Amino acid sequence: MQNSEYISLSLQTALRVQMDVVANNLANMNTTAYKAEHTLFKEYMVQTEDGEDVSFVQDWGLSRDTTAGKLDSTGNPLDVAINGDGYFVVESPDGNEYTRNGHFRVDDAGQLVTSDGSVVLDDSGQPIVFTEFDTNVKIAGDGTISTDAGVLGRLDVVNFDNQQLLKKAGNSRYTTDQAPFPATAASTVQGMVEGSNVNPILEMTDMIRISRAYQANANLQSNINDSQREMLRRIATVI
Repeated sequence: MQNSEYISLSLQTALRVQMDVVANNLANMNTTAYKAEHTLFKEYMVQTEDGEDVSFVQDWGLSRDTTAGKLDSTGNPLDVAINGDGYFVVESPDGNEYTRNGHFRVDDAGQLVTSDGSVVLDDSGQPIVFTEFDTNVKIAGDGTISTDAGVLGRLDVVNFDNQQLLKKAGNSRYTTDQAPFPATAASTVQGMVEGSNVNPILEMTDMIRISRAYQANANLQSNINDSQREMLRRIATVI
């Protein structure tokens, strides 16, 4: 009877984790460049004292859906979307971070920065600086930024051998120990940003499925407890 309870509890824990992931996806359905995540599970075998193999379910990790979200036009000449696999390089106190959120602006020092003020780097690892003479901003498909005063630099767009190893750093940014390389197959699109790739209909369907599975499992636990109480009642009656 205990084995049944342990298996049921492991399933309940896994379902709770899965529900948290789905809820987080739904909460970020309108977050620029957000990538939906999905729970990975694996079987965990335990041998009991009587030699019986018992199978538990264990949440192993998360997988990230790296497909591109819809590109939305903003009319802002400093906004840039990436068409294809790639990430912008952003400076942070702990080292470079990477993002597909190209909602950029110019700060008081004339530097191209993200919406939260982090410096966006060019392909030489330097900030991109605008002056008062830099008007009519143009961003080419290869990331080159130019104005009426000339070329300012080229956005550093990079990729990685395994995008699943990127770790979330907040603000739609990632960190990784992998060495970046130029994303030659990607291109940049001016005046647009990438939306979230979350499909709200699929996520709501998953939420309903998980809720039903959780309730069914809770009912199973209740039935097990009822059986144990009935067994104890009968034993007490015999004694």
